[in-house]
Amino acid sequence: MRAAAGGDRDALRNVFDRTSGKLMAICLRILNDRDEAEDVLQEVYVSVWTRAASFDPARASPVTWLATIARNRAIDRLRSRRSRGLAAPVEEALELADDRPDAFAAAAEREDGERIHHCLGTLEPRTQKLIRIAFFEGLSHSELATRLGEPLGTVKSWIRRGLQSLKKCLGG
Repeated sequence: MRAAAGGDRDALRNVFDRTSGKLMAICLRILNDRDEAEDVLQEVYVSVWTRAASFDPARASPVTWLATIARNRAIDRLRSRRSRGLAAPVEEALELADDRPDAFAAAAEREDGERIHHCLGTLEPRTQKLIRIAFFEGLSHSELATRLGEPLGTVKSWIRRGLQSLKKCLGG
């Protein structure tokens, strides 16, 4: 990451070679559209090229930082698609033919993923489910409330308390 931050194209190519499969899996899982996932992945690496200097290894591993960027970009694209009325319900999504581990399984293999998985397991099942849906499907608080038939304020409170518990468990 340091070399990429210094403008080293070979270093960025190395980062791409090591992480593109995992980041593509994240984008595919969220978007369920290979073309859009490839577009988002390209945006991620353009962003990395321009923002590599902002990477702080004390806050996250490179893969975690990159996965967060990919996840956020994919969710932004998904929300944009929904606002244009182009998104199909998640229930209609076809399973993706991809023999690589999915994003959650890949992250779970790393230390950060193991810590997150452990901390998610400490949450009550309802809160754990809400956070997983929000993370993997990119639903807003109001969309979660509608899906679950719960008041918006209640859903926000559950998620806020769950995220506070996760932060505490992760040592932040």
